[in-house]
Amino acid sequence: MIRKQVYIEPEQEEKLKRIAKALRVTEAELIRRGIEELPELAAPESREEAVRDLLCMMEERAARLPKGGGTTRWRREDLYIR
Repeated sequence: MIRKQVYIEPEQEEKLKRIAKALRVTEAELIRRGIEELPELAAPESREEAVRDLLCMMEERAARLPKGGGTTRWRREDLYIR
């Protein structure tokens, strides 16, 4: 095992403690399990491959948009939390 020291938010600490207690595992074990659940991110071989991947993702998202050119309307004020 390799020792790591990390910083987490107070809310994350509370959640970590609560879940670890409920599952009857250590906090470290819970963190290890979380890491194992993360997807592997493969780096693109080249800039061209990265661009192709991005374009492919954009085309997939565009295909899910409503037909007829529906648009989203927003105002600058909508971006702010009230």
